[in-house]
Amino acid sequence: MDRNLIRYSMQIAMLKQLLARNMISEKEYETVKKRLMRDYKVVSDITA
Repeated sequence: MDRNLIRYSMQIAMLKQLLARNMISEKEYETVKKRLMRDYKVVSDITA
C-alpha cells in the first residue's frame, strides 16, 4: 500500500476524532479535509 495513502488515512481519522469530540467545527473539518485531499492528491471522498 502506498505510504501517502496510509498517512492520508491516519490524518483523516484524527480529523474525524477532533470533529466527534467537538474540538473543531464542521467548517474547519471540511476546510482541513479539502486541504489534505489536495496535498495527497486524493480525488474521491470515500468517507462520505
